[in-house]
Amino acid sequence: MDIESLAIKVLKRIGIRRGQTVLDFGCGYGMYTIPVAKIVGEQGRVYAVDKDKEALVGLMQKARSACLINIERMETSGELEIGLTAESVDVVLLFDVFHSFYFPQAGDRRRLLDEIRRIMKPSAFLSISVWPNLLEPEIEDEIYNANFRLGKAVPETITDGKNDLETRRILNFGKAQYVPALVAPNNQPIMSQYEQGNRSYGSKL
Repeated sequence: MDIESLAIKVLKRIGIRRGQTVLDFGCGYGMYTIPVAKIVGEQGRVYAVDKDKEALVGLMQKARSACLINIERMETSGELEIGLTAESVDVVLLFDVFHSFYFPQAGDRRRLLDEIRRIMKPSAFLSISVWPNLLEPEIEDEIYNANFRLGKAVPETITDGKNDLETRRILNFGKAQYVPALVAPNNQPIMSQYEQGNRSYGSKL
């Protein structure tokens, strides 16, 4: 099975479906953008965001060669604001970009998470790829503190097209739903502000 076919298989497993609107943040040359565009089809849309102009040009050339007209490039100079309306996106991909190498400042990571949460529909999910030991514990905490909850973890096998090289996890996060605190007779809260099981792998998106 070729790399693109493997990518399509994994992307369908994480929940990419026909007709969805997907944001691929830090898309590069489109390793995942092209497969996503093929899955969502003409009724869907893929926003490809990157600050590498050369990569975006290469991506759009690939899109034209594949007769894909549902990809919209979004060039950035590194700003963290995303030029999309609130609650307009079904899926956000942060593949191989959300770590301290690209975002060394915790404040920048939080601003990006806030922007992502803003553009996500209530039923949307944020999907983050994780190389072994790459998602630092403090960054994982930041994701939960930005009011996301873990939905599921999907294994992905990294291959060179011939041999399996490594397996990593892809983590899907949904918006944490606000739950008013319950108060016991002694006026002490007995439930946290956000839904219990925020870090549970068993919750569903």
